[in-house]
Amino acid sequence: MDNKNQIVGKVKEIRRFPVKSILGELLQTVSIDKRGLVGDRLWAIKNMNGKFGSGKTTRRFQQMDGLFNYKARYEDTTPIITMPDGTDYRGDDNAVNEKLSERLGYQVTLAREESISHFDEGPISIITTSALRKVSQELGEAVDPRRFRANLLIDTDSTGCLEDHLVNQLILVGPSVILRVVAPLQRCIMVNNSQEELKQDTRLLRYLVNNHESTFGVWAKVESFGKINIDDKIILV
Repeated sequence: MDNKNQIVGKVKEIRRFPVKSILGELLQTVSIDKRGLVGDRLWAIKNMNGKFGSGKTTRRFQQMDGLFNYKARYEDTTPIITMPDGTDYRGDDNAVNEKLSERLGYQVTLAREESISHFDEGPISIITTSALRKVSQELGEAVDPRRFRANLLIDTDSTGCLEDHLVNQLILVGPSVILRVVAPLQRCIMVNNSQEELKQDTRLLRYLVNNHESTFGVWAKVESFGKINIDDKIILV
């Protein structure tokens, strides 16, 4: 895709995840800085070995089962953690560490990002409605965008995985935010996991492995700061 100043689509959803690997919040507007959506994945659940809760185990991350039973949102700059029973705990209250440890069955703390980023790959994740339509059609059932935990869902009239064609391109989102699309996003077992009313679905990751090199969506880094709003146009620059 190399038609400069072409309108790619518009922002349909903005999602921010204050705490890595748990559910987040749906926003109407958000500020963007060099790190990405302000506050996105700024916090994580850390075990006593210094590893952060995730859907997979790596050098830095530890798989923790049931994280999608928890949800986070911000009140000003303080994360508010909602437990599976609906009870809220403030991130600046040590009671949240006690309750998370009790529920998970081992000692953890809610930890703010320090020198090393909590991101798996990059600052801002993007998917499109056209890619969702393609996967939904081939699976024979609508695929909910929440499964991919993307920061931005772009509404587009295009067909297929439009975002794949944006790699190495600059896009203008709204009046001032410029993003450089860097690479496709590798997907793991988390796309299959149940969350809220969505049930476990083992077909999704298998489909991506077999048909799309285990990727879905793209990640981007920030070239120019500003604010993003629902319905902002996205233009190829």
